[in-house]
Amino acid sequence: MSLLKRLAAWLVFLGLFYTAWLLLVFGGGMWSVVVDHWPMALSMAIGSYAAGSTPMGGGTVGFPVLVLLFDMPASLGRDFSFAVQSIGMVSASIFILCRRQPLAWSMLRGAMLGAVLGTPLGILFLSPLIPELWIKLAFAVIWGSFGVLHLYRLQEITSHSELGAGASAREFRLGLLAGFCAGGMAAAITGVGIDMVVYALLVLLFRVDLKVAIPTSVIIMAFTSLVGVAVKSLTGTWQPGVLGNWLAAAPVVALGAPLGVFVVGLIGRKPTLLVVAILCIGQYLWTGYTERDTLGFTGMMVFIGAVLVCLLGFEWLRSRGNVGSTATDDVSRSPVVPLGRSAV
Repeated sequence: MSLLKRLAAWLVFLGLFYTAWLLLVFGGGMWSVVVDHWPMALSMAIGSYAAGSTPMGGGTVGFPVLVLLFDMPASLGRDFSFAVQSIGMVSASIFILCRRQPLAWSMLRGAMLGAVLGTPLGILFLSPLIPELWIKLAFAVIWGSFGVLHLYRLQEITSHSELGAGASAREFRLGLLAGFCAGGMAAAITGVGIDMVVYALLVLLFRVDLKVAIPTSVIIMAFTSLVGVAVKSLTGTWQPGVLGNWLAAAPVVALGAPLGVFVVGLIGRKPTLLVVAILCIGQYLWTGYTERDTLGFTGMMVFIGAVLVCLLGFEWLRSRGNVGSTATDDVSRSPVVPLGRSAV
C-alpha cells in the first residue's frame, strides 16, 4: 500500500480542519485575533512536538505558558489544553493509526471507557470546587514528578521491550480504573494527566516498550480532550480567552504533533524525554518560586511532599512490575516436562 493511501484518513482530517479554520478566521473576520495571540502559536510549535513524541499532552506546554508566563487564570490553561489537544493530539492519533503503530489495546480500551465516565463527572462536579491556585499546583506536581522520575529512571524506561497484551482482562480493568480516576481528577482539573497515568502503568507495571506506551498515551489524551471539549461545549462553561489562543495555536499543532510522532522515530525518544523532563522540573520550580509567599512554609512543604508521594507511587508500580517480570522469567526458565515423566 502506498504512503498516500495509508495516510489518506489523516490527510482528509487536515483538509477538513484547515478549510474550517480558514472559513472561521477569514470568513468571520478573526484574523486580527489570531495575530494578537501569535505568542501562543509560537509556544505550541514546541508543545505540539512534545505532544506527539512524549506522554505529555500539548497542554503541558500551553498551560504553563498561559498561567506562568502570561499570568492567566489556571482554569483558562485547563480549558485551552482541552481545546488545543482536540486538534493536535487528534491529528497525531489519526497519524499513528494510519501508520498502524502497535498499541496497548487492552489498556487503551479500558482507559477510554473510564475517561468517558470519569471526565464529565470531574468537569461538572469536582472542577468547579477547585481554587485557581490548586489547579496550578496540581499541574506543577503532576508533571514535576514525571520529570524527576525520568531523570533517574530514563535508562531503564527506555530499555523495556514488551509490546503489551493484545487482550488482557487485567490491563483492561486497570485501564478502566486509571481512565476513570485520572480523567475525573487530573484531566478534569488541569486538562492533562490521564496520558501520564496510562503511560506510567504501561512502562512501570507492565514494562512496555516506549514505541507502544507513548502512542497509546497520545491516543488516550486525544480521546479525553474530545470528551472535555464536548462537555464544555454542551454546558457552555468555556473560560473567556480560549477561542483566541485556540485560533492561533490550532493550525500549528495540527501538523506539529504528527511531526513529533514522525521525527522521534528517527532520532530516538531518549533525548526528547530528557529535555522534556528538565522542562517539567523547571516549571515545577518556577511555580514554587512564584507562589512561595502565598503558600508559606507549610504550603511549600506540602508542595514538595506531593511530588515525593507521586514518586513513591511510581516506585510502587515499578516494584510490582519487577515482581511480575521475575515471575514470568521463572516460568519461562522452568523445564517443560513431557506428560508421564518426572523432572530430574
